Amino acid sequence: MTEHYDPKALQAKWQRRWEELDPFRASEDPADTRERRYMLDMFPYPSGDLHMGHGEVFALGDVIARYWFQRGYNVLHPIGWDSFGLPAENAAIRRNAHPAEWTYANIETQANSFRRYGISFDWSRRLHTSDPAYYRWNQWLFNRFFERGLAYRKGGLVNWCPQDQTVLANEQVVDGRCERCGAEVVRRELTQWYFKITDYADRLLDDMATLEGKWSDRLLTMQRNWIGRSEGADVLFRVEGREEPVTVYTTRPDTLYGATFFVVAPDAALADEIVAPDRREAFEAYRAEVAKLSDIDRLSTEKEKTGVFLGVHAINPVNGERIPVWTADYVLSDYGHGAVMAVPAHDQRDLDFALKFGLPVQVVVHTGLADPGETGEATAGEGTLVNSGPLDGLAKTEAIRKIIEVLAGQGMGRAAVNFRLRDWLLSRQRFWGTPIPIIHCADCGEVPVPDDQLPVTLPDLRGEALAPKGVSPLAGATDWVNVECPKCGGAAKRDTDTMDTFVDSSWYFLRYCSPDYEDGPFDVERVRRWGPIDQYVGGIEHAVLHLLYSRFFVKVLHDMGMLDFAEPFERMLNQGQVINRGKSMSKSLGNGVDLGAQIDDFGVDAVRLTMVFAGPPEEDIDWADVSPAASQKFLARALRVMSEVRSEPGVSYAGGDLDLRKVTHRTIDEVTKLVDSYRFNVAVARMMELTTAIRRAIDAGPGAADPAVREGAEALAVMLSLVAPYVAEEGWERLGRSASVVRAGWPHAEPELLVLDSVTCVVQVAGKVRDRLEVSPEISDAELEALALASEKVTAHLSGPPRRVIVRAPKLVNIVP
Repeated sequence: MTEHYDPKALQAKWQRRWEELDPFRASEDPADTRERRYMLDMFPYPSGDLHMGHGEVFALGDVIARYWFQRGYNVLHPIGWDSFGLPAENAAIRRNAHPAEWTYANIETQANSFRRYGISFDWSRRLHTSDPAYYRWNQWLFNRFFERGLAYRKGGLVNWCPQDQTVLANEQVVDGRCERCGAEVVRRELTQWYFKITDYADRLLDDMATLEGKWSDRLLTMQRNWIGRSEGADVLFRVEGREEPVTVYTTRPDTLYGATFFVVAPDAALADEIVAPDRREAFEAYRAEVAKLSDIDRLSTEKEKTGVFLGVHAINPVNGERIPVWTADYVLSDYGHGAVMAVPAHDQRDLDFALKFGLPVQVVVHTGLADPGETGEATAGEGTLVNSGPLDGLAKTEAIRKIIEVLAGQGMGRAAVNFRLRDWLLSRQRFWGTPIPIIHCADCGEVPVPDDQLPVTLPDLRGEALAPKGVSPLAGATDWVNVECPKCGGAAKRDTDTMDTFVDSSWYFLRYCSPDYEDGPFDVERVRRWGPIDQYVGGIEHAVLHLLYSRFFVKVLHDMGMLDFAEPFERMLNQGQVINRGKSMSKSLGNGVDLGAQIDDFGVDAVRLTMVFAGPPEEDIDWADVSPAASQKFLARALRVMSEVRSEPGVSYAGGDLDLRKVTHRTIDEVTKLVDSYRFNVAVARMMELTTAIRRAIDAGPGAADPAVREGAEALAVMLSLVAPYVAEEGWERLGRSASVVRAGWPHAEPELLVLDSVTCVVQVAGKVRDRLEVSPEISDAELEALALASEKVTAHLSGPPRRVIVRAPKLVNIVP
């Protein structure tokens, strides 16, 4: 606490006022003609109280929301909780309780902390994804996807977390481990539900062009790489003893003449089908070993190559040569068609394999480098085709076009596009999630639960009944599982898996527009008025999970005629991490910082100001390098300045001190531009400079009664409300203003007060500053050059006429001696 500034007292006072005023409620009045703006922060998971990461992201988002309120927009800034998920279930097992108890207690804790933190939420739109009133619409949407062929069930190898005892989507496996618990992921054969996101791969990729300049290049690159579109050819290889040819996808069909062996993924059905009887035992033993490996391990370039000859041969379609068929772990069953042609001279993994097992290496692209069979280094670059029949002498692009033409003419191939993206695996073998609304009937097959019977609510399971057993806990709730088939009335069973919780977050932003709507997941007309989201704020770690899935959902809903936009988030701001002493905060490192304790020590405003002032939003904040105590001292100075104004509210500013008025209006102009361009930290610096200028005017200038002092203090209060709402409100009240500062309106910079009488020009000689000149902002390049060359401080460093003079009037002259 500093003189005249008691953060806790201000927080208690203004929290009560805001509860009474409800100043951030978005208007649905058709007569309200204000421009609508939708500002959204990624909603939190209720795992406990708010942490430092929350403190950063919500402080940054609130800068934008409060700025828009001040600019006079009708702003929607809602809050809710992503409240289904595994941590609640694990807590319930430990406590012998129901997951809802832990979940909703944490939600209330976080809600109280959000109110304390002063975030400008419209609390009337609060939602929780674990409420039946919300997840009813997850199930309704699932049924619509099912009707459109976008939800389907199939068997296959899936990622399995042995600790959490559940399936993981590809996106939830990081470096071969479960992203949540860190356990090593294994592959397991299961029948699961999928969303057919691959049907939208092209649109997900192509539509990113509309996001250029609005999302970061890094984020767009991550999504493009995850979707992984590649162009090449599907080539048909005949396998001896098999009637149907095998399709192989390759991005380099021009190298077909260099294919000297053929590789099938050990977990692909094809391998099991074609293996020769005398090789089956070796194959099955190898397949069992590969099943223990993650995809990351299998694809590692450092791993020693392993494999088994399957005892059969394939026929190279371009030259008729018999090539041996092997199975090897470096080929995945879900890439292309689960089989590849191996061209060892021009692919390093193929070469490593060929050299280990003594397979031939045939160069077909001349690059000028040594023979890969001798050097052990594959030549994968551009070059001229050789040893390739009709392709000899052609460059890569022309050779690809030519070979596809030849293959198509022979009925042995065609041009093709492939994607790295795989369909979204959404089944989870856990309890605390949305039940999949499907009933399995022996006669009718998969039958959706009728819409009028939704939601399918969760049974009352708790404690040990939720413990992982390799199947969903719901499977043990026999009274819940056993039902009549909605179609034939016969005995049937409910699906016992729950949905991936990313389903919940793939459309929640649409529900905020009409959270109490009961005739659909959202009121279509309200979403058309508010959507898409103008500004979304959250971590870049969601690039290939939440953000990609949300884009997919919106495109499907657009195709269903429910949305008139195809991208959910117009602009995206990704914040950095809050770290401590150079490392991510963790209990094991002992470097954790408690947000609540920081607020207790320094006050909400000081913590928020520190978060915003620390650096550009996208950069990490090292809490060891910042000072909330210094922020608290600045806020005390700012509040004291606003408290000492002696002119009356409404006084004409025109007769005020001109120098201070110019500082104030230049600050308004700069802060406006800085906030618009997300340079919030620099905007805070300008507010600090204005505070100093007002202080100087009070103490050594025209005095506290000068109208310019009031003008500066009122502008400061409004601008400061973006980052320090409690101090801003208190200062506004002490300035004699009765309404909340939220309703003050953004100050206007008068153009005539932005004109500078003079500017400082820096003069450099050989890159070193030698003089500073006060010059007219209208000075010409020629006039400025003459002044610089006449400076004694400059001529002292010149031995003769300069070789070159670079002038950037009015601020820079660079002289090259």
